[in-house]
Amino acid sequence: MSPQVEHTDVGAYALGLLDDGDRLAFEEHLRGCAACQGELDEMSGTAGILSAFGATAERAAEPSPAPGASAPAPVIDMMRRRRKADRRSRRVATAIGTAAAAAALAAGIGVGTALDDGGTSPNPAPTQAITGQKFTGKNPATGATGTVGLVDKGWGTQVNFQLGGIRGPLRCQLEAVSKDGTRSVVAGWRVPNEGYGVPEQPKPLVMQGGTALGRQQISHFEVRLDTGGTLLTIPV
Repeated sequence: MSPQVEHTDVGAYALGLLDDGDRLAFEEHLRGCAACQGELDEMSGTAGILSAFGATAERAAEPSPAPGASAPAPVIDMMRRRRKADRRSRRVATAIGTAAAAAALAAGIGVGTALDDGGTSPNPAPTQAITGQKFTGKNPATGATGTVGLVDKGWGTQVNFQLGGIRGPLRCQLEAVSKDGTRSVVAGWRVPNEGYGVPEQPKPLVMQGGTALGRQQISHFEVRLDTGGTLLTIPV
């Protein structure tokens, strides 16, 4: 096989459509090809379903000789060669269909998870990653936890922020506090009744803001309540 044919045989191998020679050659190729290994893992969930359809189509496509009929040896040999060519064409088509089906299923699962915003799923969609230099804080008294990711910018500091372990209703703001006590509001938000990062609403709050304070000027961050008081402090 050529390398191109070997790569396209992943779907056919997953469905068991390769003949013995092609199967052994592909397995030899598979041992050293991480891309094919990964693709084979992705297809494993759909191969069982699709193989049933492939087997049915294969049986239906095989011509049945008329009872009592016989054909000369050259004709039989020609028919066998044509059947083999037909099977290979169907195999390649099935492989392409399998890859498309696997991609469609993966896309469907991803979109469905991203659109589920009810907060009732035991496996919520992953939130936006916190980038930059990370610092965390926790308030044992309230259970509030937070993480900031800091990125130096020409205008100051970009702040990526994640907050969990809080219930509403609340109105809060994140403030950057400099080493000389100067305060700068990074962002403000409202906490609904169900809260963020709690059993009733597992998804944390994820936001992005900024401050004119330089990264080296910042001493810590505070989550302040509009009614007064500090909900959480994150030292940096």
